[in-house]
Amino acid sequence: MESRRDVFQAIADPTRRQIIEKLVQKPLNVNEIAENFDVTRQAVSLHIKILSECGLIVIKKQGRERYCEVKIDELNQVAEWVNFCRQFWKEQFSSLDKYLTQVQSSKPSDHDNTPQ
Repeated sequence: MESRRDVFQAIADPTRRQIIEKLVQKPLNVNEIAENFDVTRQAVSLHIKILSECGLIVIKKQGRERYCEVKIDELNQVAEWVNFCRQFWKEQFSSLDKYLTQVQSSKPSDHDNTPQ
């Protein structure tokens, strides 16, 4: 049974991220995309297939050409996850900062322990 690919799997590969960056500028056909990379057209086609399966791009036929268009809204899933992690760690570090400040302010200083 084949599992559906997800957005995170798609953006894990730097070539696929670069393809998305190219398509944000304008729709391109597979040959135009392949011209931007030092890999075979077959490899680019596989990356496009993965991006399509994840819903990050759509392929539209215009005559005999197939043009790829980006569906940037699908990246909202990634943005939401990143924002969740950012907020989580911000709260964790804030809590740690408060704790360290509290520990330092309650710790007797060295010169308080010097005999007189």
